[in-house]
Amino acid sequence: MFRLNSQELERIRHQWKTSRVGLIYLDIARYAEWESLAGSGYGEHLLTSIKSSLLQLQAETPSIFKMNRVGADFFFFAALKVKQPDDRHYKDLQEIGTRLKLELTRLIRYKTESDRRQVPIDFHMGTALLSEGPNRADGKGKGAFGESDLAHMDHCIYIAVKQAIRAARLQDGSEASDETREFLSIMDLQLITSVYQPIVSFEDARIFGYEALTRGPVGSVFHSPIHLFQFAERENMLYMLDRLAREKAVSGCIGLSQTERVFINIPAHVIHDPQFTPGQTLKLLEARGLTPHNVVFEITERSSIEDFTTTKLLLQHYRSQGYQIAIDDAGAGYSSLQAIAELQPDFIKVDRSLIQDIHKDKIKENILETFVSFAEKMNIRIIAEGIEKLEELMKLMQMGVHLGQGYFLARPEPLLAPLSRDVMEHLLRQRKLKSASALMTIGQLAVPNRTFGPDTSISEVANYFRANEPVICAVIVAKGAPVGLIMRDKLFQQLAGQYGLSLYWNRPISQLMDRYPLIVDEQMPIDQVSQMATSREFNQLYDYVVITSSGQFLGAASIRSILESITKAHIEHARIANPLTGLPGNVQIQRELTKRLGEKRDFSVIYADLDFFKWYNDRFGFHKGDQMIQFTGDVLQEASRISGHPFDFVGHIGGDDFIVITDADEPERLCEEMIHLFEQGVGSFYEPRPGEERRRVFDREGQPVDADGVSLSLSLILCPGYAEMTLEHISQEAAKLKKEAKSRKGSVYVVCQPSNGSTSRSS
Repeated sequence: MFRLNSQELERIRHQWKTSRVGLIYLDIARYAEWESLAGSGYGEHLLTSIKSSLLQLQAETPSIFKMNRVGADFFFFAALKVKQPDDRHYKDLQEIGTRLKLELTRLIRYKTESDRRQVPIDFHMGTALLSEGPNRADGKGKGAFGESDLAHMDHCIYIAVKQAIRAARLQDGSEASDETREFLSIMDLQLITSVYQPIVSFEDARIFGYEALTRGPVGSVFHSPIHLFQFAERENMLYMLDRLAREKAVSGCIGLSQTERVFINIPAHVIHDPQFTPGQTLKLLEARGLTPHNVVFEITERSSIEDFTTTKLLLQHYRSQGYQIAIDDAGAGYSSLQAIAELQPDFIKVDRSLIQDIHKDKIKENILETFVSFAEKMNIRIIAEGIEKLEELMKLMQMGVHLGQGYFLARPEPLLAPLSRDVMEHLLRQRKLKSASALMTIGQLAVPNRTFGPDTSISEVANYFRANEPVICAVIVAKGAPVGLIMRDKLFQQLAGQYGLSLYWNRPISQLMDRYPLIVDEQMPIDQVSQMATSREFNQLYDYVVITSSGQFLGAASIRSILESITKAHIEHARIANPLTGLPGNVQIQRELTKRLGEKRDFSVIYADLDFFKWYNDRFGFHKGDQMIQFTGDVLQEASRISGHPFDFVGHIGGDDFIVITDADEPERLCEEMIHLFEQGVGSFYEPRPGEERRRVFDREGQPVDADGVSLSLSLILCPGYAEMTLEHISQEAAKLKKEAKSRKGSVYVVCQPSNGSTSRSS
């Protein structure tokens, strides 16, 4: 690669400010082979002749203003007319380059016609355009040109040289590998396509957006995007591939609604490409009736980001235009936490390696909980990638993950496809279960608000606020869906500024509204909404929260009403929860059982009771007894996590009595897990006295019994949805089973199913 001195840069700079600059690259085909046959001395002699011929051709071509030679490679800079589209510039540049190549071939053959050492000579030619220079929006090139512009120009030249050399390679069938020729052909013919995989909102069971995934031609070695992008990066062609992939991703978004988003993967270092600008993307979006708000750039985390300061500044520039940012593959790359902390993305996409079998893996669950907790505090949304099982989906929804994608939800398709009915039913059912288990949902706080259309004049909205002093905000709605929010104080603050009235009075409210207010579904738990609302920027901290029902505007809630409701709910929960374990008490247990019976679907009830707890409490003391109770509550919760259903209910009746209400498909397995965990840990609660070889256990009457210590008795009652069961019936069956279980030695569970009697099993 050649280096330009300050005078050469100055010359190019002058043209760059006032013209569109193109680069033409010429090299001698198979030069190494040619030089070995003709000799190095003759080779240098001929290169001098070529340069002389090119200088002659340059003088005859007014648009060429600069030529550089590096060995057997020649580079030309051409100034092109400004007011032309890029495709015309490329054609003009290609014509100049082709003319140079043909004329040079003719001149060299003429000069070497009588030379006995003549070797057949051919040239390869490639062209590229430099990105546009600064201050040329009006075509006049006025304005300052600082050091940053010089650095930008130098980088543009570097990129153009690489592109021109790549274009020349396409003509060189002998030096390029079959793989390289195929790749360049794919780029030249634009044969890559995009497929779209839905990203689903767990908050309202609707499609939030689509991830655009690049695919090469079917049957090609480059059909896989992994091989396609790895090859492009290895061969320094990643910028070219990425630009084409972005164009294909946006152009294929036919049918994307104004509230949906398309997620486009961007390798981290491509952001620094001078031609990575939103201008061309914006034109494509506008052609589809979309805006930058519909685009999320996914910064792939598999490539380490070395310069966070520059990257952050560039992303802030794109954000200011409405684009959003996601960190992709979080948890799988080099610097997840640093990338998240430095770039402060709008979305965190958690890699499939953390999602796979998360319902079985406590370590993965703990890691994801950290991401979810951090995201809620920073008002970032979590997207779980690679969901392939219903159990994974249920666990993720239970943990408060906001969005998800994966083969279980939908596979990538060439067109923007809706969710299947089965998937919708799964999502709605899980959402219903989650909202039922929450203290309170935000929909209960929704208050009707005045709405306006986005084209309503600012004067009309201002006059409405003046006539209605108590009104704090208004919601901007289009086709029933909220698209913005206007707060009373912020509107009048804008109008009170210098020229505020004259600038805005007759303009549409869409110009001053908050286009990105906090919008949540009515089923979202109120404590989750509170975390999202209080993590907003300071100037949005007290803005109202907009509430929807199935995507349509329902109402709004103030921050004050949300915080007051949470405080009351927590006070009530603390009042009726068991003070020792913190588990729901009898009031909540009765509510949960009544709700389950009313739903007329299958569930199971497990009553848990400790045998010989009075003996243990008397012998080891109340403090140890309390620890045993807490341990039992932890065992029941952990067993439910491992073998139960994500929305199982664990309650503390009182003393050493507990209850578990579960939707588990195999409640017997859940009982076995409870016994296993209990027996595994209960031994640590015994402290033998000096000289005592064996624990002696006594019953409530003080009589010795044949037992090894405290054991766990479980009464399992199967409650099919078709059976007419009541709370009294469940209580009676539990009492019978409890008596039977306690009559057996050790930790056991006894099963009862209507009309089938009871059976018992020990651990």
